[in-house]
Amino acid sequence: MKIDLNYIYLVLAMGLVTYLPRMLPATLLSKQKIPEVFVKFLSFVPTAVLSALLFPGVLTVENKLNIGISNPLFVAAVLTFPLAYKTKNMFATVLLGMGIVILHNIFV
Repeated sequence: MKIDLNYIYLVLAMGLVTYLPRMLPATLLSKQKIPEVFVKFLSFVPTAVLSALLFPGVLTVENKLNIGISNPLFVAAVLTFPLAYKTKNMFATVLLGMGIVILHNIFV
């Protein structure tokens, strides 16, 4: 089996491009005191990114807005939210959501 060197170069370049943006800020800022306002701002980034990724998938079906009982992901999100909010247990929340989607697909 002959391996094309271009594929190896491509994989190495992708690894470098992925690693550098993560490594550089950590290395450059590791010895500096970061202002508390900036740390507080950064604490909201994961929530904002997760929301931006999650909501389009939950609220749309076939590229159309579907907020109703016919959308199993929307039903699961609405019904699992209280459990997630109260317990903050991701494992239980995911299991409940999966169960709701399965039951929805069987019965509705």
